[in-house]
Amino acid sequence: MRKPDRRLLAAALALALAGCNLAPTYKLPPVPVASSYQDTADQSSAPWQPAQPSDQLPRDHWWQLYHDARLDQLEQQLLASNADLAAALAHYQQAQAFARQARSGLFPQIGASANGQRDHQSDTKPLRGPLTGPSASPANYNSFTVGAEADYEFDLWGRVRNTVEAGKDTAQAAAADLASAQLSLQAQLADDYMQLRGLDQQIDLLKQSTDAFQKALQLTESLHHGGIVSGLDVARAQTQLSSAKSLWSQTLAQRALIQDAIAVLVGASASQFSLAPEIAPIALPRVPASVPSVLLQRRPDIAAAERRTAAANAQIGIARAAYFPSLGLSMQGGFQSAAYPGLFSAPNHFWAIGPTLFETLFDGGYRKAQVRAARAATDEAGATYRSVVLNAFAQVEDNLAQIDHLGVARGDQRDAANAAQHSLDMAMVQYKAGAVSYLDVTQSQTAALDAKISLLSLDTQQLRASVQLIRALGGGWSSDQLASRSATVPAGSIR
Repeated sequence: MRKPDRRLLAAALALALAGCNLAPTYKLPPVPVASSYQDTADQSSAPWQPAQPSDQLPRDHWWQLYHDARLDQLEQQLLASNADLAAALAHYQQAQAFARQARSGLFPQIGASANGQRDHQSDTKPLRGPLTGPSASPANYNSFTVGAEADYEFDLWGRVRNTVEAGKDTAQAAAADLASAQLSLQAQLADDYMQLRGLDQQIDLLKQSTDAFQKALQLTESLHHGGIVSGLDVARAQTQLSSAKSLWSQTLAQRALIQDAIAVLVGASASQFSLAPEIAPIALPRVPASVPSVLLQRRPDIAAAERRTAAANAQIGIARAAYFPSLGLSMQGGFQSAAYPGLFSAPNHFWAIGPTLFETLFDGGYRKAQVRAARAATDEAGATYRSVVLNAFAQVEDNLAQIDHLGVARGDQRDAANAAQHSLDMAMVQYKAGAVSYLDVTQSQTAALDAKISLLSLDTQQLRASVQLIRALGGGWSSDQLASRSATVPAGSIR
């Protein structure tokens, strides 16, 4: 029977070694995932709905659920001009470059060089030939060299491959960070915009109330001049009017602060940026809420934490590989001569080729500490991932509860506002007839104004909660984008 060819055995052994990977098998850190959210049991009147495969949040323009052209314009301006988003994009691009840098280790490193110089030898140079005579070594000579060198490390233990994998995972985490920063900024802008629109409605209400209080003051002054009411009623009417004007000015100040915050988000100078008041109400959208398990694929911060866990796991393989010898192959060759003419002729040719084997025999526990540190970093990344996931579930639950309970509160507050307005109307009629004092009118005015402001505030709070719910659900993002866009800028990012 013919003996196996040694070369075939060597090739088979080399292939087997090339397949070694000392990184542990990666497993996604376990987290408790409920089958549904608590506040989605009753879908009959809720402002959200179960998401179907064809009914998810809009991919790149989730804010269009609010059907507000001005908000859409501002969001587009944010994508184009926000400074924080530009910084996040630059960080992502750095991570991409580092990943490409790591990948270069899979290929041979080839370099070329050329050198031409005039040399002078020292007369006392060690081992120099005779200074005189037929075999004298010249004191001055020329040296011309042209050559190339190639170096390659055989990835026997998966060190290079794990380095590449860790770089890829880190780049994907940075891509998810960019998406998370983009979503956060978009949600902040939408939240500020909802506050601004709510303040516009309050300012309009206070303007109407101020006009009504002004007319009430004029009526009271006329009755006072006729001797029908006392000066106390006039003072009360004046107090009510002045208080409403003060509240109006305070609300204008709040609006100015929110407007300046929006200017910063869209990359504009606050001194040159303004938004015209708009009092038309924004309808609360029906937000598609998926089951909790889907949240793991729809939150970019969860994806970033998961990818960092995978990168940390690959680092264990890199640390383990340091226990084993590294094997490399170096090749060089070229032409060298003391004269430039005929440099590339055969007699001037030189070359060298051979393997390099390196193994650390003693390191004082350095490699052992590296493996321990890599394992601890993986445990830390896994714990961080679990924390991010659990907080994400809590945020969704919080905002679902907010929208639900605020909706109930809004219905009660609307009834209260209607009742307060009816009370005010009756008080004014009775005051004109002389049946009640102006104190009753003042109390009714205060109750009606407070009830209406509270109603507007609940509308704004519910809209803001819907924005935060969309943010908690991941906007229109999906972890599929990490695979499909791993080498490109995520859609919608600043250019």
